[in-house]
Amino acid sequence: MIKAVISGTGLYTPPAIIENDELVEAFNQYVDLYNTEHAEEIGRGELAALQPSSSAFIEKASGIKRRHVIDREGILDPKRMTPHIPERSNDERSVQCDMAVVACNEALEQAGKTVADVDAVIVACSNLQRAYPAISIEVQQALGIEGFAYDMNVACSSATFGLQAAANAVENGTARSVLVVSPEICSGHLNFRDRDSHFIFGDACTAMLVEREEDVKPGQGFEILGTRLVTKFSNNIRNNFGFLNRADESGVGKPDKLFIQQGRKVFKEVSPLVASTIQSHLESLELGPDNLARMWLHQANLNMNQLIARRVLGRDASVEEAPVILDEYANTSSAGSIIAFHKHKEDLKAGDLGVICSFGAGYSIGSVVVRHR
Repeated sequence: MIKAVISGTGLYTPPAIIENDELVEAFNQYVDLYNTEHAEEIGRGELAALQPSSSAFIEKASGIKRRHVIDREGILDPKRMTPHIPERSNDERSVQCDMAVVACNEALEQAGKTVADVDAVIVACSNLQRAYPAISIEVQQALGIEGFAYDMNVACSSATFGLQAAANAVENGTARSVLVVSPEICSGHLNFRDRDSHFIFGDACTAMLVEREEDVKPGQGFEILGTRLVTKFSNNIRNNFGFLNRADESGVGKPDKLFIQQGRKVFKEVSPLVASTIQSHLESLELGPDNLARMWLHQANLNMNQLIARRVLGRDASVEEAPVILDEYANTSSAGSIIAFHKHKEDLKAGDLGVICSFGAGYSIGSVVVRHR
């Protein structure tokens, strides 16, 4: 039986950083401009005055302290509040492709492999900057990989769903090795004028190389013991931007063309679903929570992660057991759990078990149980 192994991981981190205080200052300047401009309507009760944000509110609500972004100037301009990412010509590599190449090269270097060893590329992320041609095929060409490539999107669970697809390809012989890449430019779909969500997202790109066990050096990487995917439709996290928007001009510019969510409902509904998914997945592998050395959870909300870990383990998890990176990166959608895995795996010993778990819009949940070789 062919076994699949994650032999290397890579990460691209945009150099630009926005601290909470900077983001709040820009948001509150926008609030002042809006309330002044619409003072008469607000006075007549036709519009509600916007409320200011604060760093204390952000950290209490999410655990986020800062975020890396592709562009900070456009976001921090109270008259713009959108990243400035110039459109490139069709002859230039896309922004997502550039991010992906950096992360992929690190994953290959960590695995001790070259592009000649790779048979396929899966770009799995929550937002693709174009419908076609596939970003994955562009990445494949930029790296010089022979074989095949495709894009997939399951929102914040894209990386774990892509990981299962890669493991399946390796185990059934379709490919000997697959790169799973998640170039997330989350700042592009975030409404920085919305107090309840303006602080949530950051940008990053992760990559994982999945190979046959026989092609990986002894003691290197993490064997994939099993995967479990769950989806359950919900409107509580949504983004209605798409190619059909041009067919109905009345919807242009509406907030639902950006990220929107019912945060309290998501917290209440998703947390127990994630915990039960991990528990049942472990049971199917004849494992229990005591077998877990680490949980690399989706980095969306600190309170949510702590609750899920507590439900799985039956007690509070230490920061070693459930590492946190969202304080530095914010929510990077599907890249979050993989950033945590990338940064917090080297200290584990041979035989240690862990679970990579992502969850988000859909609702979608991806659970991947791994063992250090």
